Amino acid sequence: MGKAKRERVLGETEAKAVARNLRVSPRKLNLVAQMIRGKKVDVALADLEFARKRIAQDVKKCLMSAVANAENNHSLDVNDLVVKEAHVGKNLVMRRFHARGRGRMSPVEKPFAQLTVIVKEVEQASEETKPGKKRGKRAEKTEAVKETA
Repeated sequence: MGKAKRERVLGETEAKAVARNLRVSPRKLNLVAQMIRGKKVDVALADLEFARKRIAQDVKKCLMSAVANAENNHSLDVNDLVVKEAHVGKNLVMRRFHARGRGRMSPVEKPFAQLTVIVKEVEQASEETKPGKKRGKRAEKTEAVKETA
């Protein structure tokens, strides 16, 4: 008599991981998340390994968690995974104060952010549909000319 099972929001070939309470501003985190969007997982991990930003290690951990979720929970092939989305959101903001001259103070905001990484399994392109091969009316005409010659 319990509640009904919650419907799956993601597709069958997708998995996600969320990193919350990252001590960095969302704007700075978005610069690192932008580096991995749309890339294959192994390329994205290599980029994060050698990135010169402090937060890149936390983004790498989140990406590895998404890959582990895909492999263990959804039985997806790790070699075919691509970073579908990596979006950044705001989280809490700690407010502190600095002492200033003449007994005054000025506010200091220390923002937190959260990162959501969604990976998707994409099948490898076959020989006929590889990029660089022309397909269309013009390509068909040139193939027909080659056959007649």
